[in-house]
Amino acid sequence: MPFTNFDSRHFSATEKTDVNTAVTSLETALSPKLANLSADERLQYGSVNEQNKLIINKVKDFRDSQPSLSSPDIDWVEFMNDHDTRAFLQTTMQRLHSLIDGLGNAKILHDWDNYQAALTDYDFAKYKASTNATGYQTKVAELGQFFAGRPTGSTNKTSDTDKPSAE
Repeated sequence: MPFTNFDSRHFSATEKTDVNTAVTSLETALSPKLANLSADERLQYGSVNEQNKLIINKVKDFRDSQPSLSSPDIDWVEFMNDHDTRAFLQTTMQRLHSLIDGLGNAKILHDWDNYQAALTDYDFAKYKASTNATGYQTKVAELGQFFAGRPTGSTNKTSDTDKPSAE
């Protein structure tokens, strides 16, 4: 028998509600702080590369240790607020990316389980159709369209063409 139910970590209705409530709360909290840049604006502002981050951090270090050497033309309160906010956003993004990676991996496992079960059901329908059981010919014909280009009767469960798409 093929290995199925690879990942049985399902969400209860309460857990789904809790997650949706938490995401809604996060969206609400972040909404006034988000920016929507056009493609041109993204090119104009770009991103600060690692070398430039070192410059920013060195200027901050000088400001912290020897403020008398700092330019009077800079709004240093705003500079520090930008620096602190940037650090907070970076940490938050890393945490969210980690969650997204974990969710994506869990989804892959659940997709795999669904797909393996679907293939088993298709094989069962083909077997029942071969015995002329009522209704199975239609089911096999409708499911068979998804296996076009393969030899008849082949549902090779691990072929690349059978893998679910990443949606």
